Amino acid sequence: MRDPGAVLFRSAERVVTARTFLHAAHRLAADLPAAASIVNLCRDRCHFALAFAASVLRGQTNLLASDRSARRLRALADEFDDLVSISDDPAAPSPLPHHLMSPAWDAPAGDAANPDIEGGRIVAIVFTSGSTGTAVAHPKRWGALAARSLAAGAHFGWAAAHPASLVGTVPPQHMYGFETTVLLPLHAAVSSWCGTAFYPADIRRALGSVPAPRLLVTTPLQIRAMLQTDLVLPPLASIVSATAPLDAEMAAAAERRWDTEVLEIFGATEMGSIAGRRTIAGEAWITYPGVKVSRVDDHTLVAAPFLAPTRLNDVIDVLSGERFRLLGRRTDLIKLGGRRASLSGLNHILTGIDGVADGVFVAPDDHVERPTARMMAFVVAPTCSPDAILAALRERIDPAFLPRRIIAVTALPRDEVGKLPYQALAALRARLVDP
Repeated sequence: MRDPGAVLFRSAERVVTARTFLHAAHRLAADLPAAASIVNLCRDRCHFALAFAASVLRGQTNLLASDRSARRLRALADEFDDLVSISDDPAAPSPLPHHLMSPAWDAPAGDAANPDIEGGRIVAIVFTSGSTGTAVAHPKRWGALAARSLAAGAHFGWAAAHPASLVGTVPPQHMYGFETTVLLPLHAAVSSWCGTAFYPADIRRALGSVPAPRLLVTTPLQIRAMLQTDLVLPPLASIVSATAPLDAEMAAAAERRWDTEVLEIFGATEMGSIAGRRTIAGEAWITYPGVKVSRVDDHTLVAAPFLAPTRLNDVIDVLSGERFRLLGRRTDLIKLGGRRASLSGLNHILTGIDGVADGVFVAPDDHVERPTARMMAFVVAPTCSPDAILAALRERIDPAFLPRRIIAVTALPRDEVGKLPYQALAALRARLVDP
């Protein structure tokens, strides 16, 4: 934990220092119901961080799931014994035994005890988004979480001499949002905004509510949405992006529009964030201090403090122990008609067509067994017809990957960080293609 007077979180109502936060966490810990694990449903980022800290003090484990539907909560209850949920919203439904938190922010005189947490202790279990199938659970040890937060602060230069204000658009239940907007303020010289910041107008208001220097932590999807408006933002020290590769042209456009620099974080739910880069500076990623990447046989291994060597699902070109190029995900490559292509590359071409606001290629389920199978695509393109999109694709991609059908929809079922969960995309296809 940082110095007692350091500002960790900000909202329209209050400024929360490390001293105030620790006092509130100890009081909430005493009020939490006895349970082995909690599902943290808090929407306010500061409340989420407080619930996380209190549960750690209480010896409980946090379950962080992107899908917080009643169906998903019941599934978690079937998988984990002695489970309760906690939230800051009286109207939030939960089929689990539930605790409604009401934080006490008045800080008594003196400093609360700063806990000494064992580095090897599992304090959270984070679930993948399910973009490639069923959500998978990944236990998180405190030492790894703390080490990566300290390393990120050192890598990006977020030092105590120039404390920054961070506005995040990603939910704290997602690994990216958890690391940057909840854990980072506990270890690096940043304070996190706790109010609403999702739509462009919300983001502008949030940035205007915090002091400079300002950091915007967001996603490629939201950067693109902001660029499609005439949004004027307060001065920004940097924009930080993750969850999907960011196009260099888009990053350059954002830098010109808002006179800032655009940085990217690379990581995975399995291991957290491990590297960063300035997008327009080139393809090479530079690992955080203490993080090493290496090739073993046909796989890439990542080693870091409190993290056993872990296999990376992405295909990378290791330039050195601290530098690499990202070539794509193993699950991203598709082969049709004897030719290979990257799904993310095809999607990038599709969304780069004038008039296409969003879109995704969908590979046929039997494309491995049936090389003559054809792709399909879902598009959000109010001013562009499927025929016009197909004509544009013919000029840009190999004929083997031209979609058999282009289906117009009003929106794609993206989650809060812009990913397309496999089950949601399958349901869309079942409804519109295979009724």
